[in-house]
Amino acid sequence: MPSDKDRAILEQQVVLATTYFLHLIGIAAVLYQTPQYWSQSYHDSALSGAAWVNELIHGHPDRIFCQLGMRLHVFMSFCANLQLLGGLTTSHHGVTVEEQAAIFLYTFVTGLSIRHIGERFQCANETISTWVIL
Repeated sequence: MPSDKDRAILEQQVVLATTYFLHLIGIAAVLYQTPQYWSQSYHDSALSGAAWVNELIHGHPDRIFCQLGMRLHVFMSFCANLQLLGGLTTSHHGVTVEEQAAIFLYTFVTGLSIRHIGERFQCANETISTWVIL
């Protein structure tokens, strides 16, 4: 049976741990509510999706085939047909036809999730799901 002194020390430790835990919850709540927490951009990579597609188009010919599953001339023809026959244009968010096609192809070549594709192209998940469902 623990002594009164041991019981008092145990109660003091429980109170201290509870106070510490509540303090951490309070700090988290304050940080969560600050405007800076929500205003920080998630997609802030230096290489945007458009820049990456441009790099694929103007880079080594094997890179575009490896990443999108099409040779450059086939990809450019695919994009031209999407514009001419499908009526596809640059989106109101500024996503070019080439980038839209690259999003679609890259998703099927890699099998990655929408979240991962969004990180590669620096776009919101909603934008990516628009071009994957074409």
